[in-house]
Amino acid sequence: EWKNEKHGSQWLNTLNTYAYPVFGDKPIDQVDRQDVLAVLEPIWINKTETATRVRGRIETVINWAKARDLFVGDIPACWEGGLKSILPIPSKVQKVVNHLAMPYQDIPAFMKVLYKLNYASANALKMTIFTACRTSEVLNIQLKEIKDGVWTIPAERMKAGVEHKVPLPTQLMAIIQDSKNLGDGSDSYLFTSLQKQSTLSNAAMTYLLKRLNLADVATVHGFRASFRMWSAEQTNYPREVCEQALAHKLPDKVEAAYMRSDFLEKRKQLMQDWANYITSQLTQEEIDFHSNAVKEGKYLDQKSIT
Repeated sequence: EWKNEKHGSQWLNTLNTYAYPVFGDKPIDQVDRQDVLAVLEPIWINKTETATRVRGRIETVINWAKARDLFVGDIPACWEGGLKSILPIPSKVQKVVNHLAMPYQDIPAFMKVLYKLNYASANALKMTIFTACRTSEVLNIQLKEIKDGVWTIPAERMKAGVEHKVPLPTQLMAIIQDSKNLGDGSDSYLFTSLQKQSTLSNAAMTYLLKRLNLADVATVHGFRASFRMWSAEQTNYPREVCEQALAHKLPDKVEAAYMRSDFLEKRKQLMQDWANYITSQLTQEEIDFHSNAVKEGKYLDQKSIT
């Protein structure tokens, strides 16, 4: 049931790193609670999120073995009725740290800086801000996914596993076209590394923020929060529309079962309003930078950033 190959690799790597060194050479029917605790206790406080994933994955493997009659008895990695009485609850020991988010009031000024940069990672960051999408969704965008001003992200690339349609504002459509003309895009992917002839790395946009001396005030993922705060404080769009723009699931399962609209038409106006806001400090000349740069062959590269 892994979403993709990368997810499968991550799943197995955690077992290779934490579980196998402790009891990897034992027959599975001999693994007991002390073995599981020997894996979890050293990392439960300092690496709580990782530890909870390791626990769940050990439990899954042993559950599989039990279903195959390879294990008999209680599951030693079970939380309820087992480890919950020994280990502290994760929420009590793990400090929640939100992604740094640039205040939405500062984004129009930031866009003036970002619009001066015309290469793959900069254009990808512009698209991330315009669409409020997740990093992986933007980096893996394929040209075939864009049609009639709407970007359709397939279910296998979405966190919730559901296809998501993203309306693209007019300003972004120009950037997408220029990315293709600049050679950032290929026949399949829009943003590619010219050095490696592959999609950009997950760190490309983060590295750009560091080069712009913004790593202490903003993260790439944080621009989603910036958009959400703007939509809550500066617009009258319903909560459901704004949450759908972020591809969030409704917390109420009953409400979600009956709410089957993706609010695409309303989101088209929402995202255009957001685009108009974040480009509100740009002159028409700056907005036209992409087209002019493409025509004149004048592009700034990463060495030009100061």
